[in-house]
Amino acid sequence: MKLFRLVAACAAAMLATPPASAQAVTSPGPDSVSVTIYREPGRSADAEIDLDWLSGYALVTEKRTVAIPAGRAVIRFEGVAGGILPESAIIAGLPAGVREKNLDADLLAPYSLYARHVGRPVTIRRTIKGKSVEERAVIRSGPDGAAILQTREGFVAVDCGPSRDDIVYDSIPEGLTAKPTLSVETDSPRAGKVTLTLSYLAWNFDWQANYVATMRPDGRSADLLAWVTLANGDVTSFADAEAMVVAGRLNREDNGRVDGPEGRPLAVSCFPRPVPDPVVVDMLMRMPAPAPAPMAGVLESEGAESIVVTGARMAKQEELGDLKLYRIPDATTVAAMSQKQVMMFDKKAVPVDVLYRAQVWGDDVGDVQIALRAQNRKEKGLGLPLPAGRVAVFEPLGERRLLVGEASLDDKAINEEVQLDLAEATQVTAEIDERDEGDDWEDEVLTVTNANPHPIRFEAEFQRDDDYKLTRMSARLARHNGKDVWSVEVPANGSATLRYRKVDIDD
Repeated sequence: MKLFRLVAACAAAMLATPPASAQAVTSPGPDSVSVTIYREPGRSADAEIDLDWLSGYALVTEKRTVAIPAGRAVIRFEGVAGGILPESAIIAGLPAGVREKNLDADLLAPYSLYARHVGRPVTIRRTIKGKSVEERAVIRSGPDGAAILQTREGFVAVDCGPSRDDIVYDSIPEGLTAKPTLSVETDSPRAGKVTLTLSYLAWNFDWQANYVATMRPDGRSADLLAWVTLANGDVTSFADAEAMVVAGRLNREDNGRVDGPEGRPLAVSCFPRPVPDPVVVDMLMRMPAPAPAPMAGVLESEGAESIVVTGARMAKQEELGDLKLYRIPDATTVAAMSQKQVMMFDKKAVPVDVLYRAQVWGDDVGDVQIALRAQNRKEKGLGLPLPAGRVAVFEPLGERRLLVGEASLDDKAINEEVQLDLAEATQVTAEIDERDEGDDWEDEVLTVTNANPHPIRFEAEFQRDDDYKLTRMSARLARHNGKDVWSVEVPANGSATLRYRKVDIDD
């Protein structure tokens, strides 16, 4: 599927008609803009950003200079976000305030253009082996599913045959606009040029933190590099924007996604059986949306998305009540349908503990995990709010770095402990054996075996149960994060054991 070809009568036909007694004023774009992105509230720390369904949101604030006439006027703000929530828009600077506001219909795009022509005549231009033939037809199906057109010869399904076809439209239906547009009606007592501030919420954004930890040769410290990844799934680009992200979860009464005007492509499907005179629709719009400003270092990915990485300067952390705000220090283009990464911080030689750990439930012990543990304190090399995100841990091997594991990190405040389970251990095992039993008790032995050529630290975390209690422990258990923990150093190519009695508790 390519693109539709269309024939437009004139650009003015795309504009919404103002009230008869009102004058029309168009603001083609902002003088300056700031974009503050909030993470999707329901997305867990280990979940990647879903580029096909971004459910975070952004607060967009624009400065626009507009010449307002005296009397009633409709001011059209072109180039707002396609996912704008018009009810959230606030406009400051108008002499007489706002009488009403509207989001102008659908965005001119293959999907909306086709949808508006259902039941209306179009022209099919078929090209086979370099020869073109035109035929009038009527669109008989909606834009979701198979595209069915009726000709003099009968019904045909597009995109189901060897020919290359265009659908040519006679005109652009009223209400379609080339840019997402918010219009407001005002009644000014005087004419003049004013600077307006337009603020609104918009969907189809998201962000997350990404961390890269590189272990140092001593095995007791790591270099920690953190990035902010911004994602804009909107059809609008925000050039030279002041960009910010907010860490933490903001309470919202309605977390449902609300879609605004979309530049959606048209995706049609074929019949499961052959149909007479199959055709292929080739979509090409004569009036594409303005291209975003060019950016250096763009790496193209599948689809329309791209990733831009910039690490010249780091994001600056600021307080926002109980939340944390990270401000990108330089103006940046938050481009449509793209991702961008900006460095958040770079910490060297952060002290970390490498340990092996397993959870114990009754007679069972879970798989042994390799874990990293650090203290988020200034004297321990950190002392920073750590937003939720994914962590990749590397270990040097000569001049190379090898990935040893990945983990997720929940939001961590200053002075909290950070623990990452990286991977299942292959050289350290743990098992429980029953040695003796009575009517209401069992003697058990937990054995951990280390096949590494170096000693390791092991922790067994016992899960509490109301059906039994543990007694006669051969070693003292510590308390860690509300759990009973056996912590032991296991020698190289050696083992360690913990003996205890499990006694049933009568109801």
